[in-house]
Amino acid sequence: MHEMALCEGIIEIVQEESRKRAFARVKVVFLEIGALSHVAPEAIKFCFEAVAARTIAQGARLEIVETPGAAWCMACSKGVEIKQRYEPCPSCGSYQLQMTGGEEMRVRELEVD
Repeated sequence: MHEMALCEGIIEIVQEESRKRAFARVKVVFLEIGALSHVAPEAIKFCFEAVAARTIAQGARLEIVETPGAAWCMACSKGVEIKQRYEPCPSCGSYQLQMTGGEEMRVRELEVD
C-alpha cells in the first residue's frame, strides 16, 4: 500500500514546518488530492493515524480536499474537467488532451498550536 509511504512523507513535511516555524502541535492537516493522482483518500485517512502516532501530528485531524481532473483540449482549445485519464474531451470528443490538473497531492495548510 503506497499510501503508508505517502503518509510518512506528509509527516516529514509537518515536522520540517515545525522546525522552521516553531509550533508545538498540529491540530489539522489539510491535504489536497487530485482525482487523477492514483491516491485513495480512504486509505490515506486509515494510514495517517498510524503514521502520526508519537509525532507532533498525533491526534491531528486529516481534512482531505479532492480536486477534479483538468485538461486542455488541443482540438477545441478549451480547458475541460475530466474524471479519468484517456477519456475524450467532453466538449468535442477529441482524445488530444494535455493534463493540467488533478494529478497532485500536497499539504495545503496546517492548523497548529
